[in-house]
Amino acid sequence: MQRHFDDMQLGSIELFVLAGEQGSFTAAAAQAGVTPAAVSRSVARLEERLGVRLFVRTTRQIRLTDSGRVYFEQCRQALSQLVDAEREVTGQQTVPAGRLRISAPTPYAHYRLLQRVAAFRRLYPEVQVEVHISNRNVDFAEEGYDLAVRGRAPQDSSLIARLLEDAPLVLVAAPAYLQRRGMPRSLDELAQHDCIQFVLPSTGRLVPWAFLRDGARVELSAGEALVCAEDFLGLDTLAVHGGGIAQTYRFAVERELASGALVELLPQHGGCSRPFYLIYPHARHLSLRVRSLVDFLLSKDDPALLD
Repeated sequence: MQRHFDDMQLGSIELFVLAGEQGSFTAAAAQAGVTPAAVSRSVARLEERLGVRLFVRTTRQIRLTDSGRVYFEQCRQALSQLVDAEREVTGQQTVPAGRLRISAPTPYAHYRLLQRVAAFRRLYPEVQVEVHISNRNVDFAEEGYDLAVRGRAPQDSSLIARLLEDAPLVLVAAPAYLQRRGMPRSLDELAQHDCIQFVLPSTGRLVPWAFLRDGARVELSAGEALVCAEDFLGLDTLAVHGGGIAQTYRFAVERELASGALVELLPQHGGCSRPFYLIYPHARHLSLRVRSLVDFLLSKDDPALLD
């Protein structure tokens, strides 16, 4: 294998990553035990070698450029893998440690993932977890993610998808809305109601509602009286405040259904669900911290029992 880096270049990359994490040459220098000028020179050498600016510099702060952000995420991930490899080879990596990044959509993050991450951190406090909550698909290589939760298995053969759960769907509305507009008695009557829809960020299309009719799954486009984008939980908030009818995940509105703030509609056509998958790169070597979180998220242990 041809050499691409010498010791000075690897050292410059480490200082660049420290500066990106700290947002300051001075803070990076203090952590590395060198002078701020040494950090600045190292970054300048990297920029000259790459032919791009990595930071925007002002008298008070530094900020990663777009190219710098891409390079930073990939360098940070690569350095972390080097540290993991050394620890595993020398037998030092017996307890999960280090930083990992996971991306998850809003409903699953708030009602499933975050409580499990909190429980995971109680077991493994040396792991630093960054949770990015967004409904968009992420690029593992470009953005430096270790794991993601998504609603469909990817076509990319370089990624592994493990089913977390099939989440039941439920059709709901607030009592105030039903008093004003009446209770729908059939799927066909939904066309006469205010239906709250969600726009899928990856396609820009409305997510169709799913029902069972005569034992078969059917999908309906229920109109566009109200449309939410980006945050799926906006559907639930609009429904609670009488904005209309929404189809959402049952786990997200269990409390509202129990309290009467929302009412389940057309239960005779319920029974449909949508999956959530845990996705991560197909690699022969996963760090101990990533393997540990994968195993933890796929387990059926109740996080509350770990308090």
